[in-house]
Amino acid sequence: MSTRIVVVGGGTAGARLAQRLPVTLLGEERHAPYNRVLLADVLAGRYAPEVIALPGTREPARLGTRAVRIDRAARTVECADGSLVGYDRLVLATGSNPVLPPLRGVRGAELPEGVHPFRTLDDCLELRSVVRPGVRAVVIGGGLLGVSAARALAALGAEVVLAQQGERLMERQLDAQASALLHEHVEALGVEVHTECRVSGLRQRDGAVTAVELADGFVLDAQVVVLACGVRPRVALAREAGLDVATGVVVDDELRTSDPYIHAVGDCAEHGGRSYGLAGPALEQADVLADLLTAELSGARYTGTRALTRLTLGGARPLDLAAFGEVTARPGDEVVQLTDATRSAYRKVVVRGDRLVGGVLLGDLAAVGSLARAWEGDEALPDDAPLLHLLTHDGGSS
Repeated sequence: MSTRIVVVGGGTAGARLAQRLPVTLLGEERHAPYNRVLLADVLAGRYAPEVIALPGTREPARLGTRAVRIDRAARTVECADGSLVGYDRLVLATGSNPVLPPLRGVRGAELPEGVHPFRTLDDCLELRSVVRPGVRAVVIGGGLLGVSAARALAALGAEVVLAQQGERLMERQLDAQASALLHEHVEALGVEVHTECRVSGLRQRDGAVTAVELADGFVLDAQVVVLACGVRPRVALAREAGLDVATGVVVDDELRTSDPYIHAVGDCAEHGGRSYGLAGPALEQADVLADLLTAELSGARYTGTRALTRLTLGGARPLDLAAFGEVTARPGDEVVQLTDATRSAYRKVVVRGDRLVGGVLLGDLAAVGSLARAWEGDEALPDDAPLLHLLTHDGGSS
Protein backbone atom coordinates (compact mmCIF):
# COMPACT_ATOMS: atom_id res chain seq x y z
CA MET A 1 0.00 0.00 0.00
CA SER A 2 1.45 3.39 -1.02
CA THR A 3 2.05 6.14 1.53
CA ARG A 4 -0.57 8.88 1.45
CA ILE A 5 1.28 12.22 1.44
CA VAL A 6 -0.77 15.38 1.85
CA VAL A 7 0.78 18.81 1.33
CA VAL A 8 -0.97 21.90 2.70
CA GLY A 9 0.08 24.94 0.68
CA GLY A 10 0.73 25.52 -3.01
CA GLY A 11 3.60 27.99 -2.78
CA THR A 12 7.22 27.45 -3.77
CA ALA A 13 7.97 24.59 -1.36
CA GLY A 14 4.63 22.81 -1.67
CA ALA A 15 4.68 22.97 -5.46
CA ARG A 16 8.23 21.58 -5.62
CA LEU A 17 7.19 18.58 -3.51
CA ALA A 18 4.15 18.02 -5.73
CA GLN A 19 6.39 18.10 -8.80
CA ARG A 20 8.66 15.41 -7.39
CA LEU A 21 6.23 13.12 -5.56
CA PRO A 22 2.66 11.86 -6.03
CA VAL A 23 0.93 13.89 -3.33
CA THR A 24 -2.43 15.44 -2.58
CA LEU A 25 -1.77 19.17 -2.75
CA LEU A 26 -4.26 21.44 -0.97
CA GLY A 27 -3.81 24.95 -2.34
CA GLU A 28 -5.79 27.77 -0.75
CA GLU A 29 -5.40 30.09 -3.72
CA ARG A 30 -7.53 29.59 -6.84
CA HIS A 31 -4.49 29.90 -9.06
CA ALA A 32 -2.18 27.06 -9.99
CA PRO A 33 1.19 27.35 -8.20
CA TYR A 34 3.23 30.33 -9.41
CA ASN A 35 6.58 32.03 -8.84
CA ARG A 36 6.08 34.74 -6.20
CA VAL A 37 9.49 36.23 -6.96
CA LEU A 38 8.05 37.54 -10.25
CA LEU A 39 4.92 39.19 -8.84
CA ALA A 40 6.40 42.68 -9.22
CA ASP A 41 6.98 41.96 -12.92
CA VAL A 42 3.31 41.00 -13.29
CA LEU A 43 2.29 44.20 -11.51
CA ALA A 44 4.53 46.26 -13.80
CA GLY A 45 3.01 44.58 -16.87
CA ARG A 46 6.23 42.90 -17.90
CA TYR A 47 4.74 39.40 -17.59
CA ALA A 48 1.22 38.05 -17.92
CA PRO A 49 0.06 36.00 -14.91
CA GLU A 50 0.26 32.71 -16.80
CA VAL A 51 3.94 33.31 -17.57
CA ILE A 52 4.93 32.95 -13.89
CA ALA A 53 3.18 29.59 -13.44
CA LEU A 54 5.42 26.88 -11.97
CA PRO A 55 5.87 23.49 -13.67
CA GLY A 56 2.87 21.20 -13.31
CA THR A 57 2.37 18.81 -10.40
CA ARG A 58 2.42 15.02 -10.76
CA GLU A 59 -1.15 14.75 -9.46
CA PRO A 60 -3.97 17.31 -9.94
CA ALA A 61 -3.91 19.88 -7.15
CA ARG A 62 -7.02 20.77 -5.16
CA LEU A 63 -7.06 24.52 -5.71
CA GLY A 64 -9.21 26.93 -3.73
CA THR A 65 -9.14 24.49 -0.82
CA ARG A 66 -8.35 25.86 2.63
CA ALA A 67 -7.22 23.51 5.39
CA VAL A 68 -8.80 24.53 8.70
CA ARG A 69 -7.94 21.77 11.17
CA ILE A 70 -5.58 18.84 11.68
CA ASP A 71 -6.73 15.80 13.63
CA ARG A 72 -3.42 14.23 14.58
CA ALA A 73 -5.00 11.16 16.21
CA ALA A 74 -7.12 10.31 13.16
CA ARG A 75 -4.45 11.64 10.76
CA THR A 76 -6.88 13.73 8.78
CA VAL A 77 -7.01 17.29 7.51
CA GLU A 78 -10.36 19.04 7.62
CA CYS A 79 -11.00 21.56 4.84
CA ALA A 80 -13.24 24.63 4.84
CA ASP A 81 -15.66 22.87 2.47
CA GLY A 82 -16.23 20.17 5.11
CA SER A 83 -14.21 17.46 3.38
CA LEU A 84 -11.69 15.29 5.24
CA VAL A 85 -8.39 14.25 3.71
CA GLY A 86 -6.54 11.35 5.30
CA TYR A 87 -2.76 11.19 5.41
CA ASP A 88 0.11 8.92 6.38
CA ARG A 89 2.55 11.85 6.13
CA LEU A 90 1.46 15.48 6.27
CA VAL A 91 3.60 18.35 5.02
CA LEU A 92 2.84 21.90 6.11
CA ALA A 93 3.92 24.38 3.45
CA THR A 94 1.58 27.13 4.55
CA GLY A 95 4.00 29.94 3.74
CA SER A 96 3.84 33.33 5.40
CA ASN A 97 1.45 36.20 5.97
CA PRO A 98 2.18 39.85 5.27
CA VAL A 99 2.92 41.87 8.37
CA LEU A 100 0.19 44.43 9.01
CA PRO A 101 1.76 47.23 11.06
CA PRO A 102 -0.18 48.81 13.94
CA LEU A 103 -1.70 51.85 12.27
CA ARG A 104 -4.26 54.30 13.53
CA GLY A 105 -7.25 53.89 11.25
CA VAL A 106 -6.81 50.14 10.68
CA ARG A 107 -8.93 47.78 12.76
CA GLY A 108 -7.76 44.19 12.91
CA ALA A 109 -7.19 42.57 9.53
CA GLU A 110 -9.89 44.67 7.81
CA LEU A 111 -8.21 47.16 5.50
CA PRO A 112 -9.73 50.39 4.17
CA GLU A 113 -10.45 50.62 0.46
CA GLY A 114 -7.25 51.42 -1.39
CA VAL A 115 -4.95 49.67 1.11
CA HIS A 116 -3.35 46.53 -0.28
CA PRO A 117 -0.94 43.86 0.93
CA PHE A 118 1.50 42.62 -1.72
CA ARG A 119 1.93 38.92 -1.23
CA THR A 120 -0.29 36.91 -3.60
CA LEU A 121 -1.22 36.94 -7.26
CA ASP A 122 -4.69 38.17 -6.32
CA ASP A 123 -3.08 41.06 -4.39
CA CYS A 124 -1.06 41.85 -7.50
CA LEU A 125 -4.03 41.71 -9.89
CA GLU A 126 -6.18 43.84 -7.61
CA LEU A 127 -3.44 46.47 -7.39
CA ARG A 128 -3.01 46.45 -11.14
CA SER A 129 -6.74 47.03 -11.62
CA VAL A 130 -6.75 50.26 -9.56
CA VAL A 131 -3.42 51.86 -10.47
CA ARG A 132 -3.51 54.37 -13.30
CA PRO A 133 -1.03 57.01 -14.47
CA GLY A 134 -1.02 59.86 -11.98
CA VAL A 135 -2.45 57.86 -9.08
CA ARG A 136 -0.78 58.81 -5.80
CA ALA A 137 0.61 55.62 -4.24
CA VAL A 138 2.47 55.22 -0.96
CA VAL A 139 4.50 52.06 -0.32
CA ILE A 140 5.13 51.38 3.37
CA GLY A 141 8.38 49.44 3.77
CA GLY A 142 11.75 49.84 2.10
CA GLY A 143 12.97 46.26 2.10
CA LEU A 144 13.19 43.89 -0.85
CA LEU A 145 9.41 43.68 -1.26
CA GLY A 146 8.81 47.41 -0.89
CA VAL A 147 11.50 48.39 -3.38
CA SER A 148 10.11 45.87 -5.89
CA ALA A 149 6.55 47.16 -5.44
CA ALA A 150 7.61 50.82 -5.77
CA ARG A 151 9.50 50.10 -8.97
CA ALA A 152 6.48 48.29 -10.45
CA LEU A 153 4.03 51.05 -9.51
CA ALA A 154 6.33 53.68 -11.02
CA ALA A 155 6.43 51.65 -14.25
CA LEU A 156 2.61 51.94 -14.36
CA GLY A 157 2.86 55.72 -14.19
CA ALA A 158 1.83 56.15 -10.56
CA GLU A 159 3.25 58.95 -8.43
CA VAL A 160 5.03 56.80 -5.88
CA VAL A 161 6.30 57.61 -2.40
CA LEU A 162 8.35 54.95 -0.58
CA ALA A 163 8.30 55.29 3.22
CA GLN A 164 11.01 53.38 5.07
CA GLN A 165 11.26 53.38 8.86
CA GLY A 166 14.93 52.38 8.86
CA GLU A 167 17.95 54.49 7.99
CA ARG A 168 18.28 53.14 4.47
CA LEU A 169 16.72 50.92 1.82
CA MET A 170 17.18 47.14 2.07
CA GLU A 171 19.22 47.60 5.23
CA ARG A 172 19.04 43.88 6.06
CA GLN A 173 20.82 42.93 2.83
CA LEU A 174 22.97 45.92 1.80
CA ASP A 175 25.74 47.98 3.35
CA ALA A 176 25.48 51.77 3.48
CA GLN A 177 27.25 52.45 0.18
CA ALA A 178 25.24 49.93 -1.84
CA SER A 179 22.03 51.16 -0.24
CA ALA A 180 22.89 54.75 -1.20
CA LEU A 181 23.37 53.70 -4.83
CA LEU A 182 20.06 51.83 -4.73
CA HIS A 183 18.40 54.93 -3.26
CA GLU A 184 19.68 57.02 -6.17
CA HIS A 185 18.45 54.47 -8.69
CA VAL A 186 14.98 54.21 -7.17
CA GLU A 187 14.63 58.00 -7.17
CA ALA A 188 15.76 58.05 -10.82
CA LEU A 189 12.75 55.82 -11.55
CA GLY A 190 10.53 58.63 -10.30
CA VAL A 191 9.98 57.32 -6.77
CA GLU A 192 10.09 59.79 -3.87
CA VAL A 193 11.99 58.06 -1.05
CA HIS A 194 11.63 58.90 2.65
CA THR A 195 13.85 57.09 5.14
CA GLU A 196 13.84 57.23 8.95
CA CYS A 197 10.13 57.95 8.94
CA ARG A 198 7.62 55.94 10.92
CA VAL A 199 4.10 55.58 9.59
CA SER A 200 1.60 56.07 12.43
CA GLY A 201 -1.82 56.02 10.79
CA LEU A 202 -4.11 56.23 7.79
CA ARG A 203 -6.67 58.86 7.02
CA GLN A 204 -9.95 57.79 5.45
CA ARG A 205 -13.06 59.23 3.88
CA ASP A 206 -16.15 57.07 3.37
CA GLY A 207 -14.11 53.95 4.06
CA ALA A 208 -11.38 54.75 1.51
CA VAL A 209 -7.83 55.79 2.29
CA THR A 210 -6.94 59.42 1.58
CA ALA A 211 -3.56 59.89 3.26
CA VAL A 212 -0.75 58.31 5.27
CA GLU A 213 0.23 59.97 8.55
CA LEU A 214 3.85 59.93 9.71
CA ALA A 215 4.87 60.03 13.36
CA ASP A 216 6.53 63.44 12.91
CA GLY A 217 3.19 64.94 11.81
CA PHE A 218 3.92 64.93 8.08
CA VAL A 219 1.05 63.74 5.88
CA LEU A 220 1.39 61.94 2.54
CA ASP A 221 -1.66 62.16 0.29
CA ALA A 222 -2.54 58.71 -1.04
CA GLN A 223 -5.16 57.04 -3.20
CA VAL A 224 -3.39 53.69 -2.97
CA VAL A 225 -1.30 52.33 -0.08
CA VAL A 226 0.81 49.18 -0.39
CA LEU A 227 1.84 47.36 2.79
CA ALA A 228 5.31 45.89 2.25
CA CYS A 229 6.44 45.62 5.87
CA GLY A 230 7.74 42.07 5.66
CA VAL A 231 6.19 38.70 6.37
CA ARG A 232 5.87 36.29 9.27
CA PRO A 233 5.49 32.50 9.15
CA ARG A 234 1.91 31.30 8.86
CA VAL A 235 1.62 28.96 11.82
CA ALA A 236 -2.00 29.09 13.04
CA LEU A 237 -2.88 25.64 11.68
CA ALA A 238 0.19 24.08 13.30
CA ARG A 239 -0.31 25.88 16.61
CA GLU A 240 -3.96 24.84 16.84
CA ALA A 241 -2.86 21.25 16.20
CA GLY A 242 -0.54 21.42 19.21
CA LEU A 243 2.74 21.33 17.29
CA ASP A 244 5.83 23.09 18.64
CA VAL A 245 5.88 26.64 17.27
CA ALA A 246 8.41 29.40 17.92
CA THR A 247 8.58 32.06 15.20
CA GLY A 248 7.86 29.29 12.72
CA VAL A 249 6.90 25.62 12.97
CA VAL A 250 9.94 24.03 14.64
CA VAL A 251 11.56 21.26 12.58
CA ASP A 252 14.66 19.06 12.86
CA ASP A 253 17.18 18.04 10.19
CA GLU A 254 14.55 15.74 8.66
CA LEU A 255 12.14 18.70 8.42
CA ARG A 256 10.03 16.85 10.97
CA THR A 257 7.86 18.69 13.50
CA SER A 258 7.15 17.60 17.06
CA ASP A 259 4.75 15.07 15.49
CA PRO A 260 6.80 12.40 13.63
CA TYR A 261 4.09 12.10 10.95
CA ILE A 262 4.05 15.83 10.15
CA HIS A 263 6.76 17.82 8.37
CA ALA A 264 7.07 21.52 7.57
CA VAL A 265 8.96 23.27 4.77
CA GLY A 266 9.30 26.74 3.30
CA ASP A 267 8.41 30.06 4.89
CA CYS A 268 6.38 28.51 7.70
CA ALA A 269 9.23 26.30 8.93
CA GLU A 270 11.86 27.19 11.52
CA HIS A 271 15.07 25.17 11.43
CA GLY A 272 17.95 25.76 13.81
CA GLY A 273 16.22 28.86 15.16
CA ARG A 274 15.90 30.44 11.72
CA SER A 275 12.98 31.09 9.37
CA TYR A 276 14.28 32.15 5.96
CA GLY A 277 11.33 33.58 4.03
CA LEU A 278 13.17 33.15 0.72
CA ALA A 279 12.62 30.96 -2.33
CA GLY A 280 16.07 29.32 -2.30
CA PRO A 281 15.80 27.74 1.15
CA ALA A 282 12.18 26.70 0.45
CA LEU A 283 13.28 24.78 -2.65
CA GLU A 284 16.22 23.18 -0.86
CA GLN A 285 14.01 22.07 2.03
CA ALA A 286 11.43 20.63 -0.37
CA ASP A 287 14.12 18.69 -2.24
CA VAL A 288 15.58 17.25 0.97
CA LEU A 289 12.13 16.21 2.17
CA ALA A 290 11.29 14.66 -1.19
CA ASP A 291 14.46 12.58 -0.87
CA LEU A 292 13.57 11.64 2.71
CA LEU A 293 10.10 10.50 1.71
CA THR A 294 11.62 8.35 -1.02
CA ALA A 295 12.70 5.17 0.75
CA GLU A 296 15.98 4.65 -1.10
CA LEU A 297 17.14 8.19 -0.22
CA SER A 298 16.05 8.22 3.40
CA GLY A 299 19.50 9.33 4.62
CA ALA A 300 19.03 12.90 3.34
CA ARG A 301 19.28 15.70 5.89
CA TYR A 302 18.71 19.46 5.85
CA THR A 303 21.49 21.42 7.53
CA GLY A 304 20.51 24.96 6.58
CA THR A 305 20.81 27.20 3.51
CA ARG A 306 23.31 29.92 2.76
CA ALA A 307 20.81 32.13 0.95
CA LEU A 308 21.64 34.76 -1.68
CA THR A 309 19.31 37.69 -2.40
CA ARG A 310 18.93 38.93 -5.98
CA LEU A 311 16.85 41.76 -7.42
CA THR A 312 16.53 43.38 -10.83
CA LEU A 313 15.12 46.91 -11.08
CA GLY A 314 13.96 48.06 -14.49
CA GLY A 315 13.93 51.53 -15.97
CA ALA A 316 15.93 53.31 -18.66
CA ARG A 317 19.07 51.96 -16.97
CA PRO A 318 18.20 48.61 -15.34
CA LEU A 319 19.99 47.79 -12.11
CA ASP A 320 20.86 44.31 -10.86
CA LEU A 321 21.93 43.58 -7.31
CA ALA A 322 22.93 40.54 -5.29
CA ALA A 323 23.86 40.22 -1.63
CA PHE A 324 24.79 37.34 0.65
CA GLY A 325 26.05 36.71 4.14
CA GLU A 326 27.51 39.47 6.32
CA VAL A 327 28.02 42.63 4.26
CA THR A 328 29.20 44.75 7.21
CA ALA A 329 32.70 43.89 8.36
CA ARG A 330 33.69 43.14 11.94
CA PRO A 331 36.97 44.33 13.44
CA GLY A 332 39.78 42.24 11.96
CA ASP A 333 37.92 41.32 8.78
CA GLU A 334 39.45 42.03 5.39
CA VAL A 335 37.36 44.00 2.92
CA VAL A 336 37.84 44.41 -0.80
CA GLN A 337 35.62 46.77 -2.73
CA LEU A 338 35.52 48.26 -6.20
CA THR A 339 33.36 51.20 -7.25
CA ASP A 340 32.64 52.51 -10.75
CA ALA A 341 30.52 55.64 -10.38
CA THR A 342 30.11 56.04 -14.14
CA ARG A 343 28.18 52.76 -14.29
CA SER A 344 26.68 52.90 -10.79
CA ALA A 345 28.56 49.68 -10.13
CA TYR A 346 29.72 48.58 -6.69
CA ARG A 347 31.32 45.30 -5.63
CA LYS A 348 32.42 44.32 -2.17
CA VAL A 349 33.42 41.14 -0.33
CA VAL A 350 34.11 40.52 3.35
CA VAL A 351 36.71 37.89 4.31
CA ARG A 352 37.18 36.53 7.82
CA GLY A 353 40.31 34.48 8.27
CA ASP A 354 40.42 32.21 5.22
CA ARG A 355 36.65 32.28 4.58
CA LEU A 356 34.42 34.45 2.45
CA VAL A 357 31.62 35.54 4.82
CA GLY A 358 29.63 38.01 2.75
CA GLY A 359 29.41 40.29 -0.22
CA VAL A 360 27.29 42.69 -2.20
CA LEU A 361 27.26 43.34 -5.93
CA LEU A 362 25.32 46.18 -7.48
CA GLY A 363 25.23 47.09 -11.16
CA ASP A 364 27.79 44.46 -12.18
CA LEU A 365 26.92 40.86 -11.35
CA ALA A 366 29.49 39.17 -13.58
CA ALA A 367 31.30 37.69 -10.55
CA VAL A 368 28.19 36.57 -8.69
CA GLY A 369 28.41 32.92 -9.76
CA SER A 370 31.95 32.34 -8.52
CA LEU A 371 31.31 34.32 -5.33
CA ALA A 372 28.15 32.38 -4.57
CA ARG A 373 29.98 29.07 -5.05
CA ALA A 374 32.83 30.13 -2.77
CA TRP A 375 30.42 31.28 -0.08
CA GLU A 376 27.96 28.40 -0.30
CA GLY A 377 30.80 25.87 -0.26
CA ASP A 378 32.32 27.51 2.84
CA GLU A 379 35.77 26.36 1.74
CA ALA A 380 39.09 27.95 2.60
CA LEU A 381 40.23 30.57 0.11
CA PRO A 382 43.54 29.88 -1.68
CA ASP A 383 46.61 31.34 0.03
CA ASP A 384 48.40 32.20 -3.20
CA ALA A 385 45.74 34.43 -4.76
CA PRO A 386 45.12 38.10 -3.88
CA LEU A 387 41.69 38.83 -2.45
CA LEU A 388 41.01 41.14 -5.38
CA HIS A 389 40.63 38.04 -7.56
CA LEU A 390 37.27 37.41 -5.87
CA LEU A 391 35.83 40.45 -7.65
CA THR A 392 37.11 39.61 -11.12
CA HIS A 393 34.54 38.35 -13.60
CA ASP A 394 35.74 34.76 -13.49
CA GLY A 395 36.41 34.64 -9.76
CA GLY A 396 40.11 34.17 -10.48
CA SER A 397 39.64 30.83 -12.18
CA SER A 398 41.79 31.69 -15.18
